[in-house]
Amino acid sequence: MINQLIQQLIDQAMAAALIEKEDEIYVRNQVMSLLHVTEFTVTETLGEVNVEEIPEVLEQMVDYACGQGIIEDIFDEKEIFASKIMNCFIARPSTVNKLFFEKYQQSPKEATEYFYELSKNSNYIQMNRIRNNIEYKAATEYGELDITINLSKPEKDPKSIAREREAKQTAYPKCLLCVENEGYAGRIGHPARSNHRMIRVELLDQTWYLQYSPYVYYNEHCIVLSETHTDMKISPDSFRRLLSFVEQFPHYFLGSNADLPIVGGSILSHDHYQGGNYEFAMAKAKDDWTFELAGFPTVQGSVVKWPMSVIRLRAKKSAMLMEAGSHILEKWKNYSDETVGIMAWTGETPHNTITPIARKRGEFFELDLVLRNNRTSNEHPLGIFHPHADVHHIKKENIGLIEVMGLAVLPARLKNELVEVENYILGREADVADYHLEWAEELKARYGADVSHGNVVAFVREEVGKKFLRVLEDAGVFKRNEAGRAGFERFIAAL
Repeated sequence: MINQLIQQLIDQAMAAALIEKEDEIYVRNQVMSLLHVTEFTVTETLGEVNVEEIPEVLEQMVDYACGQGIIEDIFDEKEIFASKIMNCFIARPSTVNKLFFEKYQQSPKEATEYFYELSKNSNYIQMNRIRNNIEYKAATEYGELDITINLSKPEKDPKSIAREREAKQTAYPKCLLCVENEGYAGRIGHPARSNHRMIRVELLDQTWYLQYSPYVYYNEHCIVLSETHTDMKISPDSFRRLLSFVEQFPHYFLGSNADLPIVGGSILSHDHYQGGNYEFAMAKAKDDWTFELAGFPTVQGSVVKWPMSVIRLRAKKSAMLMEAGSHILEKWKNYSDETVGIMAWTGETPHNTITPIARKRGEFFELDLVLRNNRTSNEHPLGIFHPHADVHHIKKENIGLIEVMGLAVLPARLKNELVEVENYILGREADVADYHLEWAEELKARYGADVSHGNVVAFVREEVGKKFLRVLEDAGVFKRNEAGRAGFERFIAAL
């Protein structure tokens, strides 16, 4: 059986162009060594090759290793072993980079497609798990928001959690993004990265690294990270790098999480950006109103019709766009307007920052500047411009770059919890979580007679979309009302 699996994986790897026919014996011997296999024969025809089955064959190999006592049957060890097997099928970083830039000479799109397929076929991007996610779109006045209930990352078993507590702590790699993760075997508590590769990209005469997220939330969801482990920082250089990247890869957008707690991303200790080949609802959003920016006659300015506070700049030359964006950033960092609750500082603590997103649209560069403020209050201890308590049962976490652009990444618990809400609305026996109960009662009272078994799922999904819209509205510093518009106009006038 194990010989059949080895040959099946080799055939699938050749079909996926991970290896050539000349590599077959070498790769077979490497995999046999990992599996402690000393004899090899294939006694029956394997049949049709399907590269999408690579994860399934890999899982069977890992199960064999557990059964033979080669590894312990715990989550982290199985992940590490699977990554080591797939590493046998992938070229070294120098070869991957050489192939990438050879294809780049033909077109940037061809280069990224090659690297994306490599990352999927090598099981670094675990598509078999990502397909478990629940994904749909929710129509709003601002366009169709993307909703994802994230089921792709499996929960660790108790033995793995116990081993993680006991494991010796090490500072290598310093974080999950550092370049030292490339080819790193992994350990208890740190993900396996033997099959991980990065592309070297020059941004402002510095080497940055392009990789894909192992749990992609949208098409070609990439990460561009600093060579050095330095804190996130939004600065004029951030704008230069974002625009330099989209100039090199015009079919991608690239954006950055904000650099302050609450309004920033989950990793603020390593400077990085996120991008990809996907058009979010915010990118499709139209101008609400336009303005001229003094001192920048070649830059077109507008406020975007979006629940958050977004300034969009357009120009044919990226240098002018960077200068205009830097001007707005410096103004915003020190801008206060207490009539709409905006205070730039509390003592020495800054509150204002920006979530920037760059893209190329035809002959124009675009730079979206999403205004952020991380101040807290007694009423809103997690953040004034943060999801408020009445939406925490759906989304409580920070509103980072992906959410800002219109994609809700919601917790896995909602998969089962929303089923109970559906049952409650239908009048069936239901075990509704306490934090959903008020919402479920409201929905049943308001719409109960119009909801049936045939439409209840679509109905609840629509209501979740409305909740996510509320999340974005809460995170907007200038609210979508008369006072908010007046406040936004005062800030634009101050530029």
